[in-house]
Amino acid sequence: MTLSPPSTPAPASAETAPRRECWFGLPAVRASARSARDTVRDRLRAWQVPGDTCCDAVLLVSELTTNAVLHTGSERVLCGLTLTGGEQRLRIELHDDGRALVPPPERHAAPFAEGGRGLVLIQQLADRWGSARSTRVDGKVVWAELTTCP
Repeated sequence: MTLSPPSTPAPASAETAPRRECWFGLPAVRASARSARDTVRDRLRAWQVPGDTCCDAVLLVSELTTNAVLHTGSERVLCGLTLTGGEQRLRIELHDDGRALVPPPERHAAPFAEGGRGLVLIQQLADRWGSARSTRVDGKVVWAELTTCP
């Protein structure tokens, strides 16, 4: 998997061109969820994204990274953050080597289950989310969008 960001951005919403963008690659290991959280938190603070949006984004990237690490067999993942629409919309993308697109969750996890809540959290936190074939790696992208709050 090639993780260097290409010269053209992945298709985002049909809004204005990205104003701010950040890409980083990580090995597909469980510890990468923490690295992704730290990187996203630091970047969004530097961009002065409001605290609630920053917290939601950190949780989203953690769940997206964990899902990729546990379910795709990828060796590396590529994470992207893009502020669009006059910095009113934050898009989070997680690209991996997985081929299967991610459907919405059909059921909730059992009360004492240790897993099975990640997609439900993504569905609840994000304004919009989905998956598609990646234009950056030979696999898929799972993305989530948040509206930034002033």
